[in-house]
Amino acid sequence: MFKSILLFVGIFLSQPLAWAHGQQQQKKIQPEGSNSSTPNVLLIMADDLAWMDLACQGNTLVETPFLDRFAEQGIRFTSAYAAAPVCSPTRAALITGLAPARLRITNHIPDREQFTPNGASHTGAEMFDALAPSYTTIAERLKEAGYATGFFGKWHIAGTGIGPQGQGAAKYYPENQGFDINIGGCIYGGPPTFFDPYRIHNLTNRKTGEYLPDRLADEVCQFIDRSDVQPFFACLWNYSVHWPMEAPAKLLRKYENRNGPGLNDTRYGAMIEALDASFGKIMNHLENRGLTDNTLVIFTSDNGGFAGVSDNRPLRESKGHIYEGGIRVPLMIRWPEVIKSHQVNDTPVISMDFFPTILDTCGLSPETQCDGKSLVPLFHNHRLRRSSIFFHFPNYAWHRSNSLAGAVRSGDYKLVRHYTTGNLELYNVSNDIGETRNIAKQRPGLTKRLNQELTQWLAETNAAMPRPLPLE
Repeated sequence: MFKSILLFVGIFLSQPLAWAHGQQQQKKIQPEGSNSSTPNVLLIMADDLAWMDLACQGNTLVETPFLDRFAEQGIRFTSAYAAAPVCSPTRAALITGLAPARLRITNHIPDREQFTPNGASHTGAEMFDALAPSYTTIAERLKEAGYATGFFGKWHIAGTGIGPQGQGAAKYYPENQGFDINIGGCIYGGPPTFFDPYRIHNLTNRKTGEYLPDRLADEVCQFIDRSDVQPFFACLWNYSVHWPMEAPAKLLRKYENRNGPGLNDTRYGAMIEALDASFGKIMNHLENRGLTDNTLVIFTSDNGGFAGVSDNRPLRESKGHIYEGGIRVPLMIRWPEVIKSHQVNDTPVISMDFFPTILDTCGLSPETQCDGKSLVPLFHNHRLRRSSIFFHFPNYAWHRSNSLAGAVRSGDYKLVRHYTTGNLELYNVSNDIGETRNIAKQRPGLTKRLNQELTQWLAETNAAMPRPLPLE
């Protein structure tokens, strides 16, 4: 979702960034440092890829040469966060610029009563099971501005009524949310298989045994070629590296003995390298077409790694938890025309930031309401004018082991509030990234201030809260 504008362009910092329903005049502004007001944008998101799953992040067991090279060509963010510790809320937040709390999409779709553990005092908050077409998406804004828009891969914000091969209500699909084409986006949270025949209703079979990341990369490259006369916005939300654990046989053999710190499942390592190769195919295509310099490319993940296969250390916990292992994710951004290479930035950023960043990058006027901030100032080594980012996870994940909780990250510190007990935890995540030392009692003033900030934000977003269960 997110032709070569892969994600950011400079627009005036004084302009408030936001989101809006409805039509709005498209004001184009020449981005700072750019020779073009119509960059291409490529937004690539992996599924379940953990913060420590790439070689450039420090993993010594996986080989990710294309992503490593990409990270050196732009900015690698070390404190990037998904909007939520599970996939559907992050996807909805990313495409609209609105927090999951505001959208009332706070868990993976569908949320189910059976996720509530036996003996729990509360069940999860009420939520919607699809992204309503009334919300303005990045694709809609860019399409109005003359961009060709294409979606490829996993959507998973289209309702719960699964039909044959992932079909559901068409009104919630990408093609009704601003995308000219949709290849593979449906109700599925994970593919039935990563090999052709895929059994996904809007992804035609092509060659028996073909691997899904390769196929989606080919589709993106073909879309880029077809968009030759206009700028493009390509949104590739990979199904990888979600279950099922499937990879080409050659890579499975390569990784069969690589278990240890960094990998809990050797098949997972093979999937990561296969994802990297498919990413490299697209980057090479941009280069061969002469589109690299004026294409904004963003690469990130939708949540932390799944504990069964990913080793999230040194982070605490994993997908489905509000601790760092559930929400901190890899993020790299490249735009050679504007962004200098070999940058590492530790500013806390979050999924909602992509919407205003892309608008800014394309020289488009901001939305009237947005929960993110444009990251364009960081492209030029300026500070980001924001004090805190917030998280709201009031539902039980499929594993039923998480706390119903909210959190706020402000500077070096992160406060966690457990909704059902009221307990507060405070961590200095700059020097205690594993969240091992709760310093709430040592810093009562800071704990109180951040807790008040979270309360105010929950009220401002009209966040739905966990529901008490009757006493037995």
